[in-house]
Amino acid sequence: MEQPQIKSIVESVLLASGRPLNLEQLLAVFGEGEMPSPDDLRTAIAALQEDYAGRGIELVEVASGYRIQVSQAMEPWVSRLTEEKPARYSRALLETLALVAYRQPITRGEIEDIRGVSVSSSIMKTLQEREWVRVVGHRDVPGRPAMYGTTRQFLDYFNLKGLDDLPTLMELRDIDTINAELELAWPGETPAADDAGGAQAADEAGEDAGNTAVGVQLPVDIGDNNETLH
Repeated sequence: MEQPQIKSIVESVLLASGRPLNLEQLLAVFGEGEMPSPDDLRTAIAALQEDYAGRGIELVEVASGYRIQVSQAMEPWVSRLTEEKPARYSRALLETLALVAYRQPITRGEIEDIRGVSVSSSIMKTLQEREWVRVVGHRDVPGRPAMYGTTRQFLDYFNLKGLDDLPTLMELRDIDTINAELELAWPGETPAADDAGGAQAADEAGEDAGNTAVGVQLPVDIGDNNETLH
């Protein structure tokens, strides 16, 4: 089979799938006697990525495979198609998610020790309902507290192929600078405020997706594989 046809098939299958597909899944759509080699398939994928460069769509590789999606640069215009408000997440929830991502497996108690405040049950519930975090085991200490880790769906949601794609801690700036850029300050709170009392108030204010204290717009999640990654 010629490369142009392979490329067209891959493009059609990815558009129709509605979820990421890995190389094995893509190869499975080809019939007997027409199946390309893995190298030919990768060549077709690379050609599609080149075709989409500078356009409103892109072909990206995430943890679960490859998917075609709207370019993130087009989000301001695409978002106007719907009246639905973007999901809003509190600073406390985002800090908790970051700790799970970077320190996994980690217990709720360890998160509280690092943050210096208690973690509200609604935070952990929201993260698990979003299928970004799951219980991966229990610490072998009295009480056997649950240990949390991120999922493959977390990686897919944030366009990551693996945990190695997370920025290193050396690359991260201080949280208050990031919060100021994302306008994450609580009403009446300056971006520089980061005392334990403010964080505690954040936790108690409620951490569900409808929380109006924080405005962070995230991409639409795609994919149904909830395998935990370490």
